[in-house]
Amino acid sequence: MEKKIIILGTAHGVNVGGKCSPDKKFREYKYSREIIKQLKAELEAAGYKVFVDMECDEVPGKQSKELEQRCIIVNQLCRQYGTANCIYVSIHVNAAGSEGKWMNAGGWCAYTSRGKTKADALATKLYEAAQVELADYAKALDAGKKTGAYSENQRAFRTDYADGDPDQESNFYVLAHTSCPAVLTENLFQDNKADVAFLESEKGLNAIVALHKKGIINYLKQ
Repeated sequence: MEKKIIILGTAHGVNVGGKCSPDKKFREYKYSREIIKQLKAELEAAGYKVFVDMECDEVPGKQSKELEQRCIIVNQLCRQYGTANCIYVSIHVNAAGSEGKWMNAGGWCAYTSRGKTKADALATKLYEAAQVELADYAKALDAGKKTGAYSENQRAFRTDYADGDPDQESNFYVLAHTSCPAVLTENLFQDNKADVAFLESEKGLNAIVALHKKGIINYLKQ
């Protein structure tokens, strides 16, 4: 049997504006790369071959060029190792607004491209792992509704069961233009104070790494 290849996708680079907390202390590009560095090491220690699409902090200035380049990297690896042997997981942090204000949205989710795809099963395994690894976060979110940290309609796991599985669907460029099963995760909200505090804690960072590791490995072992 061919060796399975895991390709991890970093968030937009340091030179992409707006991808940060309102106080600019939390930066999505940096956090994503910290998660991926630890996740890559743990997956490799477990015996998997892992690649990262863009490890550099700075990415092409034009977003269309950046996204196109990421897909080229992923698809080259698919050709080299066989599309059926590859998966792609792009790791991000969500935001509720773009006006530079603290918001009260929260929760974790994963996206696949629209329709029934091979990525649906990967996303489901990630959701299952998230429900375990983020159990304490889920309790904190529910408690935070009483203090105003989160609005009443927030859910720890943001799902869409319209087609029978939990993943949300969107034709994000890196999902729609890569050959292998591809999932993009949104790991809480960078414009929510409680979420940022959790993400920056040792417990939070380890939980985000663990859910990706567990979800990916459980999918590959199917």
